[in-house]
Amino acid sequence: MRAANVPWSDTLSTEGIRTAMPVSLKSVPKGKIPGPDEIAASARRTLELEYEGLGALRHALGGPLAEAFAGAVSLIGKASGRTIVTGMGKSGHVGQKVAATLASTGTPAYFVHPSEASHGDLGMIARDDVVLAFSWSGETIELANLITYSRRFAVPLIAVSSQAGSSLSKAAEISLVLPKTKEACPHGLAPTTSTIMQLALGDCLAIALLESKGFTARDFKTYHPGGQLGAKLKFVSDIMHTGSELPLVNTDMVMGEALVTMTEKSFGCLGVVDADGKLAGIITDGDLRRNMGDDLVNRSAGTIMTGSPKTATPDTLASAALELINSSNITALFIVEDDLPVGIVHIHDLLRAGVA
Repeated sequence: MRAANVPWSDTLSTEGIRTAMPVSLKSVPKGKIPGPDEIAASARRTLELEYEGLGALRHALGGPLAEAFAGAVSLIGKASGRTIVTGMGKSGHVGQKVAATLASTGTPAYFVHPSEASHGDLGMIARDDVVLAFSWSGETIELANLITYSRRFAVPLIAVSSQAGSSLSKAAEISLVLPKTKEACPHGLAPTTSTIMQLALGDCLAIALLESKGFTARDFKTYHPGGQLGAKLKFVSDIMHTGSELPLVNTDMVMGEALVTMTEKSFGCLGVVDADGKLAGIITDGDLRRNMGDDLVNRSAGTIMTGSPKTATPDTLASAALELINSSNITALFIVEDDLPVGIVHIHDLLRAGVA
């Protein structure tokens, strides 16, 4: 079923699907309730056809579509205004998701419904904006007024369609022509493969723009402060304990005094700093047990500590800090800048912040 000259991903194999592919549900006798095997086969057939569409798109981006795609990224990236995404029907639903993805990844964007545009919403489009229009056929009648408006006021237009000769493609400065593929719908009517390809291209645009702008995880957090994603985008600098809360002692402090500090700070560990104030090591409950003896309280912290402790920097994502704590079988992590301890974060701090 694979289109000619369209390579499958090296990591994607559908041979298991091919060998187990029974007839589609439309061949099941009318009135007969399809069984689980037939229903599962229908789902696999849908996925295979959509895989083929994505494979064709990947192939096109390595050839004829590459130059136009780069031009679209450059045009949107240089725009001083916003990206106006539009589309009708299923393409419109795709457009709404693409607009949301662009906006959340550093490219200001919003969706304008083509029908509403003809009844006043054209006023939402400014000269310094860029219009990104989705239409599989390129002949969606509801887009006509919006296209005319963009031409009249010289608003750059990027077309996403499957027809290079369509009205939309001809009107646009840049035309992203998607390869024609078979819809997963057995009647070839319901947009399925085509919308997956449109959505994938929108994601490609968003990520390419994100990378070209140097959009960082800290920038991402600005647009995603809430929910579990917001928690995952916290940095240790947002959570860590600082200043007088830090459990720090000098290398020459006797353990009798050091243990008092360890008990007062309640982190279950001590950071040991050298004469320059740099973190030289750490003392944990395990270090105390290993060095338990009559002379423990008279020994110096430097002789008890474990050197080269696990550390992180303030701009480390909280989720990455939690992963380091879990993988290292520790409960607390010192935060350093130029080897100087500036904070400490405990596993309980991360869990309370919703990091998981």
